[in-house]
Amino acid sequence: MESGGNSLPSIGTDGSKRKVCYFYDPEVGNYYYGQGHPMKPHRIRMTHALLSRYGLLNQMHMFCPNPARDRDLCRFHSDDYIAFLRSVTPETQQDQIRALKRFNVGEDCPVFDGLYSFCQTYAGASVGGAVKLNHGFDIAVNWSGGLHHAKKCEASGFCYVNDIVLAILELLKQHERVLYVDIDIHHGDGVEEAFYTTDRVMTVSFHKFGDYFPGTGDIRDIGYGKGKYYSLNVPLDDGIDDESYQSLFKPIMGKVMEVFRPGAVVLQCGADSLSGDRLGCFNLSIKGHAECVKYMRSFNVPVLLLGGGGYTIRNVARCWCYETGVALGVELEDKMPAHEYYEYFGPDYTLHVAPSNMENKNTWQQLDEIRSKLLDNLSKLRHAPSVQFQERPPETEFPEADDDQEDPDERQDPDLDMDIDDTKHYDETPRKPATAVTSIRIKRENNDNDNMDQDMHTSKGPEAVAEEVTYSKPLDMNSSLDEAVSGMKAEQDASVKLADPSSIIYPKS
Repeated sequence: MESGGNSLPSIGTDGSKRKVCYFYDPEVGNYYYGQGHPMKPHRIRMTHALLSRYGLLNQMHMFCPNPARDRDLCRFHSDDYIAFLRSVTPETQQDQIRALKRFNVGEDCPVFDGLYSFCQTYAGASVGGAVKLNHGFDIAVNWSGGLHHAKKCEASGFCYVNDIVLAILELLKQHERVLYVDIDIHHGDGVEEAFYTTDRVMTVSFHKFGDYFPGTGDIRDIGYGKGKYYSLNVPLDDGIDDESYQSLFKPIMGKVMEVFRPGAVVLQCGADSLSGDRLGCFNLSIKGHAECVKYMRSFNVPVLLLGGGGYTIRNVARCWCYETGVALGVELEDKMPAHEYYEYFGPDYTLHVAPSNMENKNTWQQLDEIRSKLLDNLSKLRHAPSVQFQERPPETEFPEADDDQEDPDERQDPDLDMDIDDTKHYDETPRKPATAVTSIRIKRENNDNDNMDQDMHTSKGPEAVAEEVTYSKPLDMNSSLDEAVSGMKAEQDASVKLADPSSIIYPKS
């Protein structure tokens, strides 16, 4: 059992070399939310193509993820919700109107061809990355993951299955404490909610707050019970730039690492916080966004890098390619090499794009107040919590036997699975109501390049890496945890819903 941060070989101030693994399924770019929907899995294929042409793939251990099984997904999600996702199709959805409403599947989270396979793929990759970290890798990367809004019993904000929660559960088998950091422009509500009452997972979210989806993430939301002060929310306003962002990120995260001393870090790198995002309103450059990755990497603690939001897809691919280079300790040339999606990046064909001249509505006084408040909250955590296990959960193994020889029906005794607290708890301090969220509208982008994937979403991705891919064995996440995951929303508890998702048109992921 890990008691604190792991020491990794370090070269220079932040350790240039890391043992990095990368999860990618060549089919992930073929999934399609539908015409006009801002979430485009095609961006993952574009990122992969850039990684290939920049020569980064041969510097990482590459794995094709095994799809997460029903049982794996049900370590967090309810059985009936997963059964619904498995069975619903575009052809049958009209016969399941009540279930669609119950599970919040519809406009923001549409039913599309291969929906369940898509969920299995991105969740399997995130958990597979966590398994690799538990078995000695320093950094694991899954740009198809990071879908942070999904709840136990419902979809939300373009997210169906919460791969992040599942990955954290896997990391908790090996580590006493896991830190979750979210730099998506939207609040990481699904992950915060799942771990709201435990001190084994600290969640830190930097996000736009105020009349913005999902409406949660007030600075006063700090956790409950044993989890009090283990949820940190950094509410930001429009137009925040690199300097302002880092004036909060580095002192806050430095203090978090000092006080909480996690054994592993999960960093959700949603790219909708970049300048010029189709749905976003921040003004970060790619280097400013990646500075968060570089900073968390510098602590020499195992890191799981995940994707998330990001709707100007050429900039998403730029960002995640550059951040993969940061993970590897490789600086990439700004001049972009020619590749199959080269036309998306004109007219400059560069890796970096300049931020805009939009107004930064975050004053230094406001930033100082936020920083002071959160550092004060952290000062109330005098030392890292210690968890005593009566029995250590078995690690997920990668058996050498052929997959076909394994019994797919073999399962653990369900009584061994963790208990779930289905009640969302609140701190004594009030939360700001999210009634104004209903006024949110999609931000349209004025560049035609982002529409190319509507014609190309069925094409295959780059085939050059086929020989490099090694296949990980089936995931086994059926072992139990002594520490129950708490703070999860029960589908029946209507009082927990801070806004009616059906009234919001494409508010986000």
